[in-house]
Amino acid sequence: MRPKINSYLRLKNIFAVLVYLGTGLSLFSQTEKQLVIGQQPVYKVSRAREAITVDGKMDEPGWRNAEVQPLTNFFRLDKPVDKQNTKFRMLWDDTNLYLFYECEDTSLTARETKFDGRTYSDDCAEFFVVPAPDSVYMHFGFEINITEVRYDYIVLWKYYNNRTFFISGYNPEYKVKAIFDGTLNNDKDKDKGWTMEFAIPMSAFSNFNSVARAKPGVRWAFQAVRQDRNAVDDRFRSTSTLYPIYNLRLDVHQPAHFGLLEFTDN
Repeated sequence: MRPKINSYLRLKNIFAVLVYLGTGLSLFSQTEKQLVIGQQPVYKVSRAREAITVDGKMDEPGWRNAEVQPLTNFFRLDKPVDKQNTKFRMLWDDTNLYLFYECEDTSLTARETKFDGRTYSDDCAEFFVVPAPDSVYMHFGFEINITEVRYDYIVLWKYYNNRTFFISGYNPEYKVKAIFDGTLNNDKDKDKGWTMEFAIPMSAFSNFNSVARAKPGVRWAFQAVRQDRNAVDDRFRSTSTLYPIYNLRLDVHQPAHFGLLEFTDN
């Protein structure tokens, strides 16, 4: 009986692979890790009614209509000063997804100057997004430090042998502007903070955008993150997220713990 059982198992495995290849993205999310709609608060993205100038300021009236959410889920804290406030906003139109980070920061730090370098070790804004309302084990990532050095990539979460891969060759065209109030890389004074504004074209998500094209009522999975480095010569930084990270042994790229955004016509 054992040879027959082994043959059956081999055929079963081959069939599963063929089904996977035939269905593509729909099977790329793992059922036990899917977001439960309504379990996490849904971020409602208001439509921008006027042109948005990416200048690190919220001068346009549309920003007054944007939902404001704090990044209150902290981890890697070392001392109370590491728990600094961050406010996050989003808008959209038919062309772009707009992001705005407003951050208190008493010690402005950014040392990375290399494109696709370790911007996450500096004061940094991060945004992860899946153009689908699910915890798909692939997402687009944007990490920009306060001197506007960029690291953008595609993540394949736990893709092979439980390893996560970052495809840094993903280099979309998008706009970003950071403004900071204080002196950079000087631990001897007390700074005030920084802002960062993005305009990410819908086209930056390539064919994945067709899975759930942006329009009122459509939902995407996402996570907003801030890295906060408070000592120039220390590699330590604290991290805050919009949606909670439950397993702190893993990093912030856990798709099962992303939240949902919903495009609205408001």
